[in-house]
Amino acid sequence: MDLGLQHKVYVVTGATRGLGLATARELAADGARVLVTGRGAAAVDAAVAELAALGDGPDAVRGLVADNADPGTAERLVTAAVERFGRLDGILISVGGPQAGPVATAPEDAWRDAFESVFLGALRIARAAAATLGEGGVIGFVLSGSVRQPIPGLGISNGLRPGLAMAAKSLADELGPRGIRVVGLLPARIDTDRVRELDALGGDPEASRAHHSAAIPLGRYGTPEEFGKVAAFLLSPAASYLTGVMVPVDGGALRGL
Repeated sequence: MDLGLQHKVYVVTGATRGLGLATARELAADGARVLVTGRGAAAVDAAVAELAALGDGPDAVRGLVADNADPGTAERLVTAAVERFGRLDGILISVGGPQAGPVATAPEDAWRDAFESVFLGALRIARAAAATLGEGGVIGFVLSGSVRQPIPGLGISNGLRPGLAMAAKSLADELGPRGIRVVGLLPARIDTDRVRELDALGGDPEASRAHHSAAIPLGRYGTPEEFGKVAAFLLSPAASYLTGVMVPVDGGALRGL
């Protein structure tokens, strides 16, 4: 199936590892032009080198050191993509998960930091992209299964992700008349560094993985590649009639409709 990604231009934030990098790999491999971001120069350079080898070479990839929480990041990303590639077709807003812990004891500083990066930073980037995207453009948010049901031990994520999902759905209504789509992805136990860190919090990561795997109908964690393929499809012209949707990528872990 041709997703129509050839020569399309996408920005993927938080793309030096995990779900962001997995998505950027799929986009680049299908011929898209990709601007990837991360908070460390060495990690950004490594991601650019990897992606250039997958797609149309170094001219098809650009890296930018950026922090989603920085108020200046949104305009920098959009400007860099347009200056480098001459256009912008879509953006995937991915950011590392907030500090783990229960709502009752999570410090206020952790809530403030997470709000700046997970919620407000993502919203700034989406709004900056919306101002530049034309008909056929797309804004994607990497959210979490906590949008639909709370995840034990992730109080801050449980508090912020549902609000961002509702903002994304509102944005879908607002941008739909301009032909711009807005979608969300709800990953659960995908085998990333972040999930492995969460599994290790209880002191027995193997037992934690076995416990969580048993609660997933497919009986296993997902791979970043499986997430990346879903994300690439949702960002592509092949998904041109999908907007305002929140798509679980979780092996069936979410039980609600």
